[in-house]
Amino acid sequence: MEEIDFFNKVPYQNLYKLNFDFLLMEINVLKSSKDEIELEVSSLTIAEILRVYLNNDSSVSFAAWKRKHPTEKPVLTVRTKGKTAKKAIDDAVKAITKELEKIEADFKKLK
Repeated sequence: MEEIDFFNKVPYQNLYKLNFDFLLMEINVLKSSKDEIELEVSSLTIAEILRVYLNNDSSVSFAAWKRKHPTEKPVLTVRTKGKTAKKAIDDAVKAITKELEKIEADFKKLK
């Protein structure tokens, strides 16, 4: 499995892009420190999936998203103890990717 550099920063902007074969996700980092990060995520679905996987990580003390209005992008807040917030997000993305690859492989076996 290729390594995903989740925090591959786009030059001159505070935007990060995550590129799967089927998905391009833009993330705007609103606030970042070692133990806490706030991200504006382009999709509510992605914010919810990340929240679920982050809450399965024992080093994540808080992971939740909010949005002020349904027309606005969700903001995901992550707080950690024991590892950096960026590492926790990177681990969650890797776990999601691994699970999706397994589902794809299982589906291909059905053909």
